[in-house]
Amino acid sequence: QVQLVESGGGLVQAGGSLRLSCVASGNIFSISTMGWYRQAPGKQRELVASTSSEGTTNYADSVKGRFTISRDNAKNAVLLQMNSLEPEDTAVYYCNARVLSVQWRTQNYWGQGTQVTVSS
Repeated sequence: QVQLVESGGGLVQAGGSLRLSCVASGNIFSISTMGWYRQAPGKQRELVASTSSEGTTNYADSVKGRFTISRDNAKNAVLLQMNSLEPEDTAVYYCNARVLSVQWRTQNYWGQGTQVTVSS
């Protein structure tokens, strides 16, 4: 089994910043893609940003220029630096990792979610 533990959510005023972190542990041989998704009330879960093990990044258009994803492969960790936050960024943010286990099985894992609330 693999566990993803997230931290860093909270309440912030519009224009402020937050940093989310996620650390994966457990039955891990390697991790290919790590990323962050979010789900606002009444909406579908959507990709915010992702990064490959080689450092290739992908961002949702709505966060480009404001959010930065980074990764520490040695720690199996992924960070999301969120600047210039807007009320529309309010959501539960979920960490995701595509993990190859020591048994050579690939599976997607999700964190428990962390709430980000941006007040206007």
